[in-house]
Amino acid sequence: MRIDIITCLPRLLESPFSDSILNRAQQKGLVAVAIHDLREYTTNKHRTTDDYAFGGGAGMVMMIEPIDNCITKLKSERPYDDIIYMSPDGELLTQPLANELSLKKNLILLCGHYKGVDERVREHLITREISIGNYVLSGGELAAAVVADSVIRLLPGVLNDETSALSDSFQDGLVAPPVYTRPAEYKGWKVPDVLLSGHEAKISQWKYEKSLERTKARRPGLLDGN
Repeated sequence: MRIDIITCLPRLLESPFSDSILNRAQQKGLVAVAIHDLREYTTNKHRTTDDYAFGGGAGMVMMIEPIDNCITKLKSERPYDDIIYMSPDGELLTQPLANELSLKKNLILLCGHYKGVDERVREHLITREISIGNYVLSGGELAAAVVADSVIRLLPGVLNDETSALSDSFQDGLVAPPVYTRPAEYKGWKVPDVLLSGHEAKISQWKYEKSLERTKARRPGLLDGN
């Protein structure tokens, strides 16, 4: 198996993969883990990977271009079974999901930061979104390490006792609406007109409706306080 992790803070991932089971799995050749610095894929001379959100609001948004550049390069080198975005409103990581992912050959894990990634990344570039719980971290690196750990330990030969993995145990409110940043159009993929209108009331209503729609579709339990 090969796992490629895309991040703007690669040093955060040095430790999880340099010790213990995950390190031994790599040394045995059972898995290859590659960390990719997103700043190496931006055309901005300042190597920035984020920008202000269209429609206003606090926080920065990760730009689509460097993410697309990195994913495109990786896909030119090998096929990938899944391109996964670590997201608070994604599919909850469970043991059955880890079991499923352990059967894949090549995976990409994209680490979010700030207010998240430009929504067009989620619409056009990734195949799956995963959350490790109903809470927010400073970035997706720790979550990516959790996913990788849960998957790698299931690979044949990683644990000394092949059967030990088989016996393992298993804030209120709406989820965030889609977010976008420059450019307003990329490869024909456009930012919704309302976010470019400057009409604060309409923007607020759009954001609320999208938040409610996404919560009902993806995390309905949150509406019941669960």
